[in-house]
Amino acid sequence: MSSLGGRLSLRQKLHQGELTLGSWITIGNEIIAEMMSKMDFDWLVIDLEHSVIDLSQAQNLIRIIDLSGTIPLVRVAHNDSIMIKRVMDAGAAGVIVPMINSQAQAEAAVKAVRYPPSGSRGVGLARAQAYGIGFDEYRQWLETDSVVIVQIEHIAAVENLKSILSVDGVDGFIVGPYDLSGSLGHPGEFTHPEMGSALRRIEEVAKEFPSVCQGVHVIPPDPAEVNQRIENGYRFIAASLDTLIFQKQCETLFKGIVANREVQKGK
Repeated sequence: MSSLGGRLSLRQKLHQGELTLGSWITIGNEIIAEMMSKMDFDWLVIDLEHSVIDLSQAQNLIRIIDLSGTIPLVRVAHNDSIMIKRVMDAGAAGVIVPMINSQAQAEAAVKAVRYPPSGSRGVGLARAQAYGIGFDEYRQWLETDSVVIVQIEHIAAVENLKSILSVDGVDGFIVGPYDLSGSLGHPGEFTHPEMGSALRRIEEVAKEFPSVCQGVHVIPPDPAEVNQRIENGYRFIAASLDTLIFQKQCETLFKGIVANREVQKGK
């Protein structure tokens, strides 16, 4: 869990505004996690909100990602202290907490990750603590390197963004574009003027909190859009997700074959 060889931890990179790239895992298959861990992502998120991955599967995915040298994060289903405690005990380096719409909700998420006195998390001896023999090291790591990312995906969160980002222990935020657009009454319409206005407001407020990393989930597997988000100042970027990456590669492969087949027919 701790930084090795003088390398910056993910949390340090977030606070220093260093660009990190990751992706999203929704398929509870260990081979998927292993393959994606070999693709030079800085971190991978195991999604427990919009997938059928259970806690036992999540623990195995965390272990594989971690042992592959990539940082495992978990997007929990909701802002629940028990679930946050369990995924952290399983070895997650941090959590992404959905639907954070207020300062109080952000404070609750941070407390669920930390031990007293800065938090309220109960102590267990599981993989994160090396099953007991590494508790002291883990306790120190938890205070210095664990990661809490709040998900900004409702217009109420945009309206309360200053108070949310002011919470000590919030290391970054990530915009959830689908739910944000849905809260505006335009689900999936990312180019709608109201969506554009909300994103501009987020970017303006983020400038006031330079130590809180600005993140976004780019849903399509589109390098051009990822690069555009980098130009816009985002530094914690999730590039698509496992299912869409697989579908896109299948589509590209099939279209190339079909196009060649049509050429062959014309000869």
